[in-house]
Order: sequence, then C-alpha cells, then structure tokens
Amino acid sequence: MAVSKKTALAFKSYQNQAQVLVKTYLLADAFMPYTSVLGGIFASKMVYDLTQLISTFYFRTYAGLTKIQRIEWNNRGMSSVHAIFITAMSLYFVFWSDLYSDQYNGGPITFRSSPLSTFALGVSVGYFLSDLGMIFWLYPALGGLEYVVHHTLSAIAVGYSMYTGEGQLYTFMVLISELTTPEINLRWYLDTAGLKKSSAYLINGVVIFFAWMVARILLFVYMFYHVYLHYHMVIEMHPMGFLLVFTVPSVLGAMNLMWFGKIIKGMMKTLAKRQ
Repeated sequence: MAVSKKTALAFKSYQNQAQVLVKTYLLADAFMPYTSVLGGIFASKMVYDLTQLISTFYFRTYAGLTKIQRIEWNNRGMSSVHAIFITAMSLYFVFWSDLYSDQYNGGPITFRSSPLSTFALGVSVGYFLSDLGMIFWLYPALGGLEYVVHHTLSAIAVGYSMYTGEGQLYTFMVLISELTTPEINLRWYLDTAGLKKSSAYLINGVVIFFAWMVARILLFVYMFYHVYLHYHMVIEMHPMGFLLVFTVPSVLGAMNLMWFGKIIKGMMKTLAKRQ
C-alpha cells in the first residue's frame, strides 16, 4: 500500500508538471503559432498512417494498387481529414462566432484574432507544409504546377495571418473552399476502385458541382464584397497583409474558375454517356 500510494503521488506530481508545461509554453499566446504548426504536421503524419492501416484491412482494392497509388490514396485521406477540420472551424468563425461580427466592439475586423483562431490556422499551415513537401518529393505524381502554386500561396497567406493576426476573417472565408476536397477525393477513390460507372460516382459529381459553385465561386464573390464594405479597415493593414488579401484570393479564384470549367465539361460528358 505504501509503495502504491507513493507511486500515485509521483504520478500526480508528473501530471501537475505536465499541465503547467502545457499552459505555460504549448498553449501560451507567444508559442501558439509554433505549437499549432507542429501539431498540424504531426496530425497529418498520424492521419496518413491511420489511412494506410485502415485501408490495408478494410479495402480490398488497396492491396492491388501500385506503390504511388497507395501513397496518393493515403495522401487523400490526410487531405480529407484536414478539409473537414478547417471547413468546420472556418464556418464557425465566419458565420457563428462573434469574433468578427460588426456588432462586436473589438477594434477593426482585420486585426481581430483569438487563441482558437490562431490554433486552427496553425494546424492548417502544418498540413499545407506537409502536403507540399510530399508533392515536391514525388513531383509530379501527386500534382503538377497548379498544386504547387495553390499550396504555396495557401501556406504563405495562412501562415502570415496566423503569425500576425491580420486578416484572419478573410483567410477563413477562403479556407471554406476546402469544403470541396472530400468530394474530389471520393471521386478519385471511386475511379481507382473501378466504380466510375456507379450511381455513387454520378451523385458525387453533382455534389461537387454545387459545392464548388457555392464554396469556390460565390463565396469568393462574397469575400471581395466584404472587403469592399470594410475597405477602410483593410487599408490599415500592413502592406504585406494588404497585398495578400487581394492577390491570393484573386489567383485562387482564377484557378477555381478554370477547374470549374473542367468540372462542367466532365459532368456533361458523364451525363451524355449515361444517356
């Protein structure tokens, strides 16, 4: 009993020290950008490995894939989980949180941030860095130049907003576009599994069309309209932040329109074949 009680006290002491360490350093505002980015990289690696483990046991198609196809399969699982996480956080901050509300008396919208918003953006930066590293390492197997441009611009813009606290509202508006990522990945999974002629593939294509139109076309128009209404606040930002607010969404918006054209052509081709 004496040994057991001594062990319990020692364990309690280590637990208290760990809590102090987490609160003092890992969750402190000064360290949040760094710990969240590292957390995002670690989470990306963990999801990648879990996707590989689960797919090995539960998906017969996985065993018949080539090495590069298995890597892409795992990579898409990683990107899907990130997309679900950051879309949920972005929708919360843009439409439900009071942090960026016009009625909230917290200074200019362009300079508002919170530990939670910084943490969410940091996790996203960690993912973009991880995915960008894989794209470079296996280039061009996981994506060509357009993916490099997309991820590089995203990492720079999200990283700047996370570190400085500027323009986080507009960063979250753009990140809502990740809503389409799970559907795009599901399309690839169905195609790889030989289910391109299935009803699920057709339904998923229709979902991609509407999700893309809302999240990557209309929402970008709304973002620029919001910038126009709050231009007197936007112009107070650092020149770098001001440049990113206009440049990154413009480039990504142009890429979204280009990809949307391909989505329309693909959907019309699929419907024509079924008819």
